[in-house]
Amino acid sequence: MSKPTVFSGVQPSGNLHIGNYLGAIAQWVEMQEKNQCIFCVVDYHAITVKQEPAILAKKIIEIAKIYLALGIDPKKSIIFQQSAISAHTELAWILNCVARISDLNKMTQFKDKAGEKEENVSVGLYDYPVLMASDILLYNTDAVPVGDDQSQHVELCRELARRFNSQFGETFRIPELKIKKEGARIMGLDDPAKKMSKSATSEYNYISLVDKPELAAKKIMKAVTDSGSEIKYDLKNKPAIANLLTIYSLLDNQPVEKLVDKYKGKGYGDFKKDLAEVVRKFLIDFQAKYNKISDKEVRKILDEGAKKARAIADETLKRAKKKIGVN
Repeated sequence: MSKPTVFSGVQPSGNLHIGNYLGAIAQWVEMQEKNQCIFCVVDYHAITVKQEPAILAKKIIEIAKIYLALGIDPKKSIIFQQSAISAHTELAWILNCVARISDLNKMTQFKDKAGEKEENVSVGLYDYPVLMASDILLYNTDAVPVGDDQSQHVELCRELARRFNSQFGETFRIPELKIKKEGARIMGLDDPAKKMSKSATSEYNYISLVDKPELAAKKIMKAVTDSGSEIKYDLKNKPAIANLLTIYSLLDNQPVEKLVDKYKGKGYGDFKKDLAEVVRKFLIDFQAKYNKISDKEVRKILDEGAKKARAIADETLKRAKKKIGVN
């Protein structure tokens, strides 16, 4: 039997951080051992808000390089740039004609991003969940490993696939959402009530994967803590420490329970000092791998990946076009 297909992607914008790694990419690395994995740099999603062209071009290479340095293996997985394959936008238009305004009005992430400027943001920002559905459905995807903030968009993808299949006949596979239980929501270091964000205004909200290790350690030491001094995992009463315990557990591969026992009777200072060192060592190791990868090597991998992905995407698009009567 063929391996199940996994698809996911990251926008080349902002600063990719340890929350992105722990919540999504770490899961990708594990999944590529038993699945046919397809990982995309979703640059068309990035332009739903204003981007500087020169910076965007660099970010596309940077994200692909991060994939590779974190363990995504181009011999096991397909890595490509979304805009290299026109089927993504072509299928998105077809799905737009199946999607409803009511579907998109339910998308809470659009409301969060648009804020009070809802009437003045791009149509792309409003409609990008449909493009995301196109990304996923083109590859006959079985599973979509993403952070839990994307779960609503994956559910819309499933609904659009079902609706299309109902109207035009069996065409698209219905993908399953895969959210990693541990680390699904890594919260901001400056505010444990809000998710760590690569577009946060304060650099003390997140630890970027390309932060200098010494700066990352400083951010951990400055991270907010809860009242009291006991180190315990209590999301309701100690959300800040619970968040730091999750980061420590996942980066150092130790159960939270073991860490709680280790720091019994100790204060926040000792705990944060040790976590800062764990983060520092993680970034030193990651960045050593990252810095060895050339832009030329990345471009070659993206181009080769696009060839493999295009063959799958074009076949799916052809099938969908035939079903609606335009091919």
